[in-house]
Amino acid sequence: MATSNVERNESAVCISATKVNGTDVYSSEGEKIGHVDDIMLNKRTGSVAYAIMGFGGFLGMGERYHPLPWSVLTYDTEREGYVVPLAKARLEEAPSYTPAELGKDDRRWRDMVFTYYNVPPYWM
Repeated sequence: MATSNVERNESAVCISATKVNGTDVYSSEGEKIGHVDDIMLNKRTGSVAYAIMGFGGFLGMGERYHPLPWSVLTYDTEREGYVVPLAKARLEEAPSYTPAELGKDDRRWRDMVFTYYNVPPYWM
């Protein structure tokens, strides 16, 4: 398999998924609360549907995953991370799932997530 010489960094408008994965996520209070574990793309439109934030746990044990609508994340250049406009306590109450639950791609949990963050779903 040939390797690509394409720069996988960012441009003025775009950023590579590999650079987003692992980026810290902060609460509105400035507290680091997790990291972007992955981003999910809509297969039909190519747009970002949501980010999966790793949150909690210790050494990979007990970590829960919070789907965050992409529209609630704002990139903070000073922190070099994403900010969610909620306090940590509110984020702790947000819908969270195990990897197995997320893998089902169940419309029910997606509805809950977008309702919780009060943003229009990506599929509308």
